[in-house]
Amino acid sequence: MIVEMRDVRYEYPSGEEALCGISFSLETTEPVAIIGQNGAGKTTTVKHLNGLLKPTSGEIFIEGIPIQSRQTAEWAKTVGYVFQNPDNQLFLETVKKEFEFGPKQIKMSKKEMADRMDWVAELVGLSEQLSVHPFDLSAVEKKFCTIGSVLMMKPKIVIFDEPTCGQDVEGNKRLKRIIRELEQQNILCITISHDMKFVAENFKRMIVLRKGSVILDGTREEVFKETEKLSSSYVSAPPITRLGQALGFDQLVFDADEFIKRFEVERK
Repeated sequence: MIVEMRDVRYEYPSGEEALCGISFSLETTEPVAIIGQNGAGKTTTVKHLNGLLKPTSGEIFIEGIPIQSRQTAEWAKTVGYVFQNPDNQLFLETVKKEFEFGPKQIKMSKKEMADRMDWVAELVGLSEQLSVHPFDLSAVEKKFCTIGSVLMMKPKIVIFDEPTCGQDVEGNKRLKRIIRELEQQNILCITISHDMKFVAENFKRMIVLRKGSVILDGTREEVFKETEKLSSSYVSAPPITRLGQALGFDQLVFDADEFIKRFEVERK
């Protein structure tokens, strides 16, 4: 899966520039996190990847195909978008109908739909709620219902917009499993998030935006070492990472186990 953005600029009707020449390339299905302060241009950027927004100038390609060459409805088969607020995506009477809606639009066979339903429902934890009205689900379950409805479409790219918003501990664990499963299925996962602990645990590559421009693009180690640039984008490393930095660790740590191991090494 190859995704390219080349010098993409986007202006609001007011003339305000939201993207100021965004360029990056994604050439594997390794999960990628896009981070930055509110108003940095994160959501505006990813909404260009399925045609929800059209660039004022610049070029966007998915597998070498220009975004502008197809309608948004066509790109929906390739690029699935999970909005931050699940209420914006749910509109049918049962979870099962939500899962079936997209596949029916693309003429998926009944057998493939049924097989995929079993896999998706299990993955998102809603196997026992297929007959439930989506608005009778908990806030966490609603989020997974929208994720499930997108995955039913067999996308090659899935975009999560703030997936940890409103999640509990178990929900975050399930999200982690979903992201890993997507990579194993060769599906590119692009995630917008303010949750740096979640980002550090699940994404090896990060793209940092500030005021509509890319200021950092690299591995989590490369990005979180750039404390001054991160500060300028109002982003900071996870607390345990910052503690390790404050203690002078010569390697960055991202969870408690790594911290303990590195602490023992540093003491010797």
